[in-house]
Amino acid sequence: MKRIYIYSVMCFLLNYTKVHAQETERISNDRTDVPIDTGNDGSRQIAKRTLAECVQMGIKANPTLLQSALEMKRADIDLSQAKANRLPDVNASLGHSLTSGRSVDNSTNQYITTNNSSGSFSLNASAPVFNGLRILNDIRMKADAKAAGKLEFDSRINDLKLDIITSFIQVLTAQDVLKQSELQTEVTREQVRRAETMQKEGAINPGDYYDFKGQLANDLNMIENNKQVLYTSRVKLASLLNIEENQLGELVPLELVADSQNLGAEQLYKLASENLPNIPALDWRIKAAEKNISIAKSSYWPSLSLNAGLGSNYSKNGMSGDYWYQMKNNVGKSISLNLSIPIFNHLRTYNDVKLAKLGLESAKFQKEIALNNLRTETSNAVFNLKNASNIIVQLREQNINFAESFRIAKVVFELGNSNSVLFLTAKNKYDNSQIQLVVKQYEWLLQKYINDYYAGALNL
Repeated sequence: MKRIYIYSVMCFLLNYTKVHAQETERISNDRTDVPIDTGNDGSRQIAKRTLAECVQMGIKANPTLLQSALEMKRADIDLSQAKANRLPDVNASLGHSLTSGRSVDNSTNQYITTNNSSGSFSLNASAPVFNGLRILNDIRMKADAKAAGKLEFDSRINDLKLDIITSFIQVLTAQDVLKQSELQTEVTREQVRRAETMQKEGAINPGDYYDFKGQLANDLNMIENNKQVLYTSRVKLASLLNIEENQLGELVPLELVADSQNLGAEQLYKLASENLPNIPALDWRIKAAEKNISIAKSSYWPSLSLNAGLGSNYSKNGMSGDYWYQMKNNVGKSISLNLSIPIFNHLRTYNDVKLAKLGLESAKFQKEIALNNLRTETSNAVFNLKNASNIIVQLREQNINFAESFRIAKVVFELGNSNSVLFLTAKNKYDNSQIQLVVKQYEWLLQKYINDYYAGALNL
């Protein structure tokens, strides 16, 4: 899990906090309508999607993840090829030629000066006997790389899960904020209707009347902005599931229930290092790098191969007999052992070994970097979860106080003992506290999922 999850969501939530500083109270639990695909007949509706269903859809259809799965298939093919390298090479050739003028008769090996027609075939086989254990170490390296690739793919699945969870929560946050802004706009609209009636009767300060009119326009703009944010969030989630936005349907809300599991930073780090697949994947990469050194060193050793051959030829002007007769009687067989001893190859093997050793050191540093980043991320995850929980407690207290303040300001204003500035100031404070509380609750929920991710308890 990358820190970008936390940073992106923080920016997303902070944006809501600032944008909705002018919004109003939440007065009911009515749900915001979300576009639902009705199909071709206009009647069939898409069922509500749970978070678990979205995660499973993403795992099955996300194109980026499916592309990553090809890497596992490539690793499997590489291993199969490494094992197949133990088998002998077998090659056959067949040729026929027409010559004119001076040429060599391939059946007599004598020069002739007449037109000639000749042909030949050969069958050759070569099997490795010893090559410094290169083939064996290559098989082991490819097996280690395959094991690492499987774990890395599992890690990508976990990352996709966290992406979907983040996007899912962003959609829910956008829905609730839109719902808040619509309900708060109704409060402003009611005040505008009341002010219009009083304006006709000359019973309201004109400045107060136009303040309410301006506030209503501002609230309506907020609704449009919130709709845009909601649509953008839905498009992002739909893209992770590889579907159209109108096929996403409505999302099932998540429960904002306090988690009884409170892990410390050190405990969460230990669980993460044991459960996250990308850490053991780095161990397999280290093992593969060690095998790569052995492969490079194999070029220091002599190589021995066993070779066998079978061949025949035909010549029109050669020995008597037709094509098949000559091919049958000119058959030659061979068998040989070839030993190749490396003496000097421009220091290629020496430098290949040095590069392989550097690759091993790089693999070890990658694991150390990953563990260091994991320690930082788990520490932040524990702190952020606790911090969000503490802020929610304060926001609830703040919301209660601002609700009472707004109630008093509304009563005083309707009695004619106040003005629109004081009324709207109290209203905006209350509205802002409502938005902050909603946003922070979803932020806490996201941090809970992040902690579950590190703890290996993300069962989706």
